Amino acid sequence: MATQTSELLAAAALRTVAVVRAIADDQLDLPTPCRDYAVRDLLNHLFQVVVNFQALAAKRAVEWTDKPDHLADGWRDRFETETRWLVDAWSDPSSLQGVSAGMGLPQETVGGMALLDLTVHGWDLATATGQPYQPAPGVTAALHGLVERLGPQARKMGVFADPVPASPELSELERLIALTGRDPARAVNPG
Repeated sequence: MATQTSELLAAAALRTVAVVRAIADDQLDLPTPCRDYAVRDLLNHLFQVVVNFQALAAKRAVEWTDKPDHLADGWRDRFETETRWLVDAWSDPSSLQGVSAGMGLPQETVGGMALLDLTVHGWDLATATGQPYQPAPGVTAALHGLVERLGPQARKMGVFADPVPASPELSELERLIALTGRDPARAVNPG
C-alpha cells in the first residue's frame, strides 16, 4: 500500500540518498547552509530524523536529546536502508490519522516534516559538497504550505531562521529554501 506522503517521501529519498552516497569522507568537516552544522553533524541529524520519523509514523514517542554517531562503517548503506524503512512506515494509511502523541501535531503534518527534512537537508548536503540537487517533481510544491504554516513556530524554536527575500523568478526549491532562512544563492562550497 502507499499514501501520498509515502510516495513523496520515496521520491525525495531517491534524491537525498544519491547525495549522501556521493559524500566523500574528506568532506565531512565542511560547513553547510544549515547553521551550526558541518556535513558530519548534519548527516547524523538526518539519520536521527529518518529513524525517529519511522517511530512517529507508528505514533510512538521518540527521543531527540540522544545524539549518536551514525557514521561508522557502512553508514551510506545504512542511511539508504533506514530511508527505505521511513518510506515503508508512512505507507500505512493509519500513519496519517490522528494526532502525534509525541509532537501534538496532526500525523499528516508530521509526515510532511519528514519530507521537509529529507528535501531541505538533501539540498544542504548537496550545496555543502558541491553536488547538484534537483527535487523530485511535486515535492517542493507540497512543502510550501507546510513551511508557511510551521514557519512562525519553527523560527521561535530556532529551527528556521528568518526568511530570506526571494524573487518570484527563483525556482520552487529556491523559494522553499529561502522560507527556511537559507540563502538559495549562497553556495557554501561550489563544486
